[in-house]
Amino acid sequence: MSTRFTHKTIIILLALLLSFFSSYLYAQREFRVLQSMEGDAYAVLPDDYMVPGEFVVGRLMYPSYGGMFGGGGNWQMGGTNWAVDYPLGDRTYARLLRRLTTVDVRSVEQPVNLDDGDDIFNWPFLIVGMPGSWDLTDGQAAKLREYLMRGGFLLADSFFGTSEWSGFVASLRRVFPGRAIIDLPDEHSVFNIIYDLSDRKQISNMRSLSGRGVPYRADGHDPQWKAILDDSGRVMVAISFNNDMGDSWQHQDNPRYPQQDAALGIQMGVNYAVYSLTH
Repeated sequence: MSTRFTHKTIIILLALLLSFFSSYLYAQREFRVLQSMEGDAYAVLPDDYMVPGEFVVGRLMYPSYGGMFGGGGNWQMGGTNWAVDYPLGDRTYARLLRRLTTVDVRSVEQPVNLDDGDDIFNWPFLIVGMPGSWDLTDGQAAKLREYLMRGGFLLADSFFGTSEWSGFVASLRRVFPGRAIIDLPDEHSVFNIIYDLSDRKQISNMRSLSGRGVPYRADGHDPQWKAILDDSGRVMVAISFNNDMGDSWQHQDNPRYPQQDAALGIQMGVNYAVYSLTH
């Protein structure tokens, strides 16, 4: 009797221990700051950066092929194309969401690596910047597909023109080989869930404005708002093509950046965040 009790106790303790280590292994990754593509990796941390929040701005990390402005280097350490508008744009976005909504938003972003086990499932809202050069492996594409089908939300931003669109679609087709990329109609709830944005213009790229005097890169002169939907019609992948919402957040206080673009980018960011929380 006592021997059976001892064995049973040991089994229970082992089960509890395994449960603990399983939870530990799949806990959220810690907040960390990686290298920015634009040299602002050492932006001042907010005083409350260690305070958790119900909503976190996730930034999807990815390997790049070639790269427009920084494809070389170790993408897992940052400094490559995924780190555009990171971290300053993301922190500004978080601050604006705090100001304009009642959502409990963490003050700092989270870089999310698809290869970090199940960590991606801890971050239901992700932004992918400059995805015209993303080069997902088959495993990464499958992980991203599972994440999106389980309710995750991905906002693709900061890419322009025919060449970048082709690069974007090449990896996206590994994620969703058979799902259509649709144009979102003006009456879609994404455009009116908080702000009425049924009448939109292009959100400028700061580099192109400064260098070429136009708001777009390459031949990306026509702003497009597209999506991939799940089986119930929910937007899983929101596509802000020929637009640069990240720049609108990052440069919102820059007198050289058009204020109407900054306002539109902020309002679209609010709409996307609230949509992702309610659908």
